[in-house]
Amino acid sequence: MWRSINIATLILVAILGLASTQMVQGMRFDLKTGATKCITEDIKINAMTVGKYSVVKRVEGFSLPESDRVTVRVTSPLGNNYHYADRRDTGSFAFTAGETGDYMACFWAAKQSPEKTLSIDFDWKSGLAAKDWSKVAKKGQVEVSVLILQNSTQPPLNYLTDAMMELELKKLYDSVTTVHEEMYNLREREETMQHLIRSTNSKMATFSFFSLVVCLSVAALQLWHLKSFFQRKKLI
Repeated sequence: MWRSINIATLILVAILGLASTQMVQGMRFDLKTGATKCITEDIKINAMTVGKYSVVKRVEGFSLPESDRVTVRVTSPLGNNYHYADRRDTGSFAFTAGETGDYMACFWAAKQSPEKTLSIDFDWKSGLAAKDWSKVAKKGQVEVSVLILQNSTQPPLNYLTDAMMELELKKLYDSVTTVHEEMYNLREREETMQHLIRSTNSKMATFSFFSLVVCLSVAALQLWHLKSFFQRKKLI
C-alpha cells in the first residue's frame, strides 16, 4: 500500500510541476558603455510587478569586471524611485504599484575606452503574469498528499484530478478578474477622453465665437474709418 501511495505522490509531483511550468517571456538588448537605455511598462495601481536582470557574461565561469556592470533605476510615472542598484551584474526587484501609468526601468553603463557593448537579459512581468503559480501548485500538492495519506482507500487519481481542476480554475478566475479590471480601466479612460473631447469642443466654440466678434468689430471699425476718410475728403 505504501509503495502505491509513494508512486501516486511522485506522479502527482511530476504532473503538478509540469502544469505549473510557465513560459518566461524575457528580452535581451544591447547597451553601449556610456549610454542609457530605458524600458517602460504600463502598470495599474495596486498591481504586483517583478523584474529580473543580468549582464550576459562573455566567458562562462568568470565573474564580470567592475567596469562591465550596470546601474539600474526603476521609477514611477510621478518620478518616485522603486528600485536602485549601482554597478550590479545581476539583480531583481518586486513591488506593488502605488499609481497607474508607465513605470520606467533605466540601465546605464559607465563610459569606457574603447567603447564596449554589453548584452543584458531582462524579464519584467506585472499583474497576473507576475503571480508565482508554482507556489500555488506546491501548496495544492501538499494538501492532496495529505488527503491521499488520510484516505488511502480512495484512488489517488481522483485527488490528482481535483487538484489540477482547482489550479486551472484559480488561473481562470484570476484571468477573468484581470480582464474585468482591464475593462473597467478602459471604461474609465473612455470617460476621461469623452470629458476631454467635450471640454475641448466647448473651448473651441467659445474661441470661435470671440474670433467672430473680433472679426466683425474690425470690419465695422474699417468701414467707419473709410466713411470718415471719404467724408473728410468730401467724396461722399
